[in-house]
Amino acid sequence: MIVITGASGQLGRLVIKSLLAKVPASQIAATVRNPERVSDLAALGVQIRKADYSNPASLETAFQGAEKVLLISSSEVGQRLAQHKNVIDAAKKAGVALLAYTSLLHVDTSPLFLAGEHKETEAYLRLSGVPFVLLRNGWYTENYLASIQPALQHGAFIGSAGEGRIASAARADYAEAAAVVLTSAGQTGKVYELAGEESYTLAEFAAELSRQSGKQIPYVNLPEAEFKAALVGAGLPEPLAGVLAGSDVGASKGGLFDDKRQLSALIGRATTPLSSLIQAALK
Repeated sequence: MIVITGASGQLGRLVIKSLLAKVPASQIAATVRNPERVSDLAALGVQIRKADYSNPASLETAFQGAEKVLLISSSEVGQRLAQHKNVIDAAKKAGVALLAYTSLLHVDTSPLFLAGEHKETEAYLRLSGVPFVLLRNGWYTENYLASIQPALQHGAFIGSAGEGRIASAARADYAEAAAVVLTSAGQTGKVYELAGEESYTLAEFAAELSRQSGKQIPYVNLPEAEFKAALVGAGLPEPLAGVLAGSDVGASKGGLFDDKRQLSALIGRATTPLSSLIQAALK
């Protein structure tokens, strides 16, 4: 039995999709706060178990009979460590044979603000005694694809990443990697630094967007505070705007770059090209 936490989220759903191509649906369990949101997964034969990262008892129940658990990091920045500890503790009580955790690329040296809770989670996991594997995910290309329509509307792609190179990959690429790890032997103790096969600066991203859209969309680099204010002005919640602006600054310091190609090696193919993802986003 493989249990996927946070299964109603974008990554969780994609992991389950990849798993369904490898193992019977009866061997997959999805933990979610709201089971009604995953009725489509239930219809495919996936077990649905109600659980909340903040409710230890619900996690203990959800992990019964689990051989492997994928802990998809919580989306609640600032509360992640406590929530992740609950998951790890529940996995330990359940006697789980392997816990895979979606951490952050080069978390040990990352300049990103997001690295803190991931680093603390990894430390807790190492001390827990639970057999683990670390999936240190780089940036999702979708994080930048979401800015395409505003860029086309306003005639500029804005950010704070400077000349930093970003080796992002599609969310589906990371999901496939998780499915491979969860269905492969000998994963205990491994640490994967996962990133896209190609890298780009945001100026190069804007140039590719210009080429495909037929519109001249320059990249405009802003100070962190100005970029955050622009994101808030566009309707993003202030905490999320702060995370995105801060992450761009981290990217300017090399925090989102990696050229070891561990992700493509794991999934057995090249990661999805940026040009293809922009093309799909424009459609």
